[in-house]
Amino acid sequence: MQLNSFPYFIDSNTEILILGTMPGAMSLDKNEYYAHPRNHFWKILYTQFEALPISTIFEEKKEFLKSNNIGLWDVLENCERKGSLDIHIKNHKENDFESLFKKFPKITKIIFNGKQSHAFFYKKFGQIEGVTYFVMPSTSPANTMSFENKLKIWSTCFE
Repeated sequence: MQLNSFPYFIDSNTEILILGTMPGAMSLDKNEYYAHPRNHFWKILYTQFEALPISTIFEEKKEFLKSNNIGLWDVLENCERKGSLDIHIKNHKENDFESLFKKFPKITKIIFNGKQSHAFFYKKFGQIEGVTYFVMPSTSPANTMSFENKLKIWSTCFE
């Protein structure tokens, strides 16, 4: 099944870019980043920035990111995939990061949400000059690491 990523959520003040691989089935269905209720993404970020409780309204989540100069996108523009797991991705095309970094030069940090997003990105683009990479454990419920361990590891990229 052919899947398409969401448009990026980045503005001229974005300094930190968090990249997933491709939205999962529930996120695509709801048209929201990290929409699965067991995905730890929002809980990790809201906890990290001491902004609890977590909003249930996606527009408010985007405002939270914007207020912290954080942007979201996915490494892949489109791909074929059964289900939500990255290991099932085939026939993929990467998003246009060359143009993105020219348009948004304040981005100096990329946080990869999972090893696969980093692997797809690095294979195509390598190391972008002036940008620091952090490869974090996936926040997906498919990653059975505890929330506490994910939070501890994710907190290192915000220090």
